[in-house]
Amino acid sequence: MTSDIHQFFRERGISEVEAIIPDMAGVARGKIMPAEKFAADAGMKLPESIFLQTVTGDYPPDTSSAMSPAEIDIVLKPDTRTVREVPWAAEPTAQVIHDCFYSDGRRVTMAPRHVLRHVLELYAQRGWEPVVAPELEFYLIEPNLDADYQLKPPVGRSGRAEPGRQSYSIAAVNEFDPLFDDVYQFCERQDIEIDTLIHEDGPAQMEINLLHGDPLDLADQVFLFKRTAREAALRHKMYTTFMAKPHAKEPGSAMHIHQSIVDKKTRQNIFSNPDGSPSQLFFAHIGGLQKYLPAAMALFAPNVNSYRRITRAALAPINVQWGYDNRTAGLRVPVSEPDARRVENRVGGADANPYLAIAASLACGYLGMVENLQPTEPIAGSAHDLPFALPRALDSALRRLSESEALIRVLGEPFVAAFSIVKNAEYEVFLQVISSWEREHLLLNV
Repeated sequence: MTSDIHQFFRERGISEVEAIIPDMAGVARGKIMPAEKFAADAGMKLPESIFLQTVTGDYPPDTSSAMSPAEIDIVLKPDTRTVREVPWAAEPTAQVIHDCFYSDGRRVTMAPRHVLRHVLELYAQRGWEPVVAPELEFYLIEPNLDADYQLKPPVGRSGRAEPGRQSYSIAAVNEFDPLFDDVYQFCERQDIEIDTLIHEDGPAQMEINLLHGDPLDLADQVFLFKRTAREAALRHKMYTTFMAKPHAKEPGSAMHIHQSIVDKKTRQNIFSNPDGSPSQLFFAHIGGLQKYLPAAMALFAPNVNSYRRITRAALAPINVQWGYDNRTAGLRVPVSEPDARRVENRVGGADANPYLAIAASLACGYLGMVENLQPTEPIAGSAHDLPFALPRALDSALRRLSESEALIRVLGEPFVAAFSIVKNAEYEVFLQVISSWEREHLLLNV
């Protein structure tokens, strides 16, 4: 164990440690152990198959193309920069995010955190350093103990649930002040840097914006925030959900990613020329996003529910148009000073694994820059009136990903193979479920 972690444990009287890794779905997996047993130098082990578990808890029938048939162990090594408290724990507890390696020292390339690291290394080889700022939407809901019943907004401090849309309402946020007091306290103790909190369009739908910074650190923060928000909500007898579309007739929840790039030597934003005008690399980055986002869609919309958000009436992007200060476009360029010039990717859902969504978004822009692609003309009107350009179901999104040689090369063939196996298995299980809509409209009518 490093001296930094030793010191962290001593200063806070840590008695337990959660050694965690994010799996394909962005779920925290790992081990809990006494602090004195936390032997980082030796490394802890988990089965390689941890990355091939589906969201239902099952395993695909055939994983031979993605992992060893012997189901070997992988070694977990802590990223010492990620050590944090677990503020809701009854006893003084620390959490440490780990990276994964095989016993011979090779990285586990299908691990989501590695995928993001790899994309950042490609940028670094060119002297580029990406900067991102995620925005994450989510719903507070009343506890739901029977999946057959529709979700409902929770009761606030007034004793009533929200009756309708309360966009940007301060009073509607104040309904849940005790909950958000806990959220802010928990985030502060974990160095999760929340910039703003707003009420979104749906009933008890909120959005948090994180301060811009290093992509890996911000992915860690999103990963930890999701867990934090769920834990805080449980304290107040409600749920937090990051489902892309939890309510049938309400807006979905997105994860928007603001991204720019600075030169590692000069620290200047390479999206702007010295005279303040947009650079060729800026337009090439947008061109890459336009060309490759449809093929990367499965990483931004990784669940069957994700595609219920991608509809003309759901206020979500349906294509890869871009525009200046245009929220109907999949790619929005906010009004900013030249040194803050950036692109906002509005395609991803809140249910996306933050490591994979950020990696995919940066990968698309990277390919545009190295291929010197040109974007379309910016759209001035509503992009919702234009045709769909994004896959509308998980199976078609996975097919597009499997056909993109450029994305497979950048994200890594082992990862794409493993991800596809997991998500295809989830889709097959979903197809076995008969919905109430089918029973209502097809039972006696066809």
